[in-house]
Amino acid sequence: MSNRSEEDHVVIKALEDGVTIIGLTRGEQTKFHHTEKLDAGEVMLAQFTKHTSAIKIRGEAKVITEHGKVTAGEIDEE
Repeated sequence: MSNRSEEDHVVIKALEDGVTIIGLTRGEQTKFHHTEKLDAGEVMLAQFTKHTSAIKIRGEAKVITEHGKVTAGEIDEE
């Protein structure tokens, strides 16, 4: 049996002070269930679970998942 979790993981690295990470619930109504604040350089490893369906990030942060990388707080100029 493997110790590897079946849930998806995401790495969030704050690029500025005061980055807010908000966990949102699953179910009929989406609600906030957990909030964290990170300062520049701090890293958080989060996972999607049977209780967490989404993660909202406020502020500038690097987000790394198995699907790729993105910078939160960055506006794409197209």
